[in-house]
Amino acid sequence: MTPDESFPPLLAAQPSTPRETPAGLSVDWGLSGPLSCPGSRPVPLKSVCRIVRQIVGELVLLFGDRVLVRRDRRRLACHVRQISMYVCHVALRISQSDIGDAFGRDRTTVGHACHVVEDRRDDPVFDDFVSAMERVVTAVFGTPEFASDD
Repeated sequence: MTPDESFPPLLAAQPSTPRETPAGLSVDWGLSGPLSCPGSRPVPLKSVCRIVRQIVGELVLLFGDRVLVRRDRRRLACHVRQISMYVCHVALRISQSDIGDAFGRDRTTVGHACHVVEDRRDDPVFDDFVSAMERVVTAVFGTPEFASDD
C-alpha cells in the first residue's frame, strides 16, 4: 500500500464553477478539498482571505509569545494582516485590489504589506514561517487555474 492509498480523499474532485470578482473577472479556484462539496458554491474570495488571516493568526500565536502588552498586540495584529495579505497574493495569486477589498484596505496598503514581508524574509526563521504558511494555505485551497492581474 502506497502512502496515497492509505488516506482516501475526503471528497471526489468536482469541477468548480467560476466566480465573479468585484472587478468582474472570473476566477476558478479549483477547490476540491474539504471546503468544496459537490453541488455547492465556491468559497467567496472574502472568506478565503479571512480564513488565511485566521490560519496565520493562530500559527503566530502558537509559535510566538503568549503574554503581550496592548502595544504589542496591535503590532502583532498588523504583522498577521501583512503576512496574510502576502500569502494571499503569492500563494493564491489573488490580485492586490481584490485582497485590499477583502481586508478593507487599499491596494497600495497590500503592496506595502508584500514589500514589508518580502524584506523580512532575509531572516531565516521568518522565511521558514512564511514558507510554511504558503504551504498550508496552498494545501487548504489549492491554486487557482488563473487569477486576475494586478
